[in-house]
Amino acid sequence: MNTKSVPALVTLLAGFIACVAGIRAHMEVADFMIMLLIVLIVFYLLGCVVRMILDMNFKAGHEEETTDGEALQAEDGASAQEDAEEDAED
Repeated sequence: MNTKSVPALVTLLAGFIACVAGIRAHMEVADFMIMLLIVLIVFYLLGCVVRMILDMNFKAGHEEETTDGEALQAEDGASAQEDAEEDAED
């Protein structure tokens, strides 16, 4: 899964919510800019953490699928070989 855009999306959503809250609260420009900068930095870092967690989980899930697929192929190969040996004995 492509998780490259997760930090940007989280940051943009938090920035939008902060802008709406600042406008509704009639904040002064200097206070608003400081608050917005802090919000963007914090939520960018949170987005990066979420991205790392998602990457680790999808990587682990992909490895399990690969391992399961290899195990199934090995079992199919072994059973096919056993069937061939039984046919040869008959």
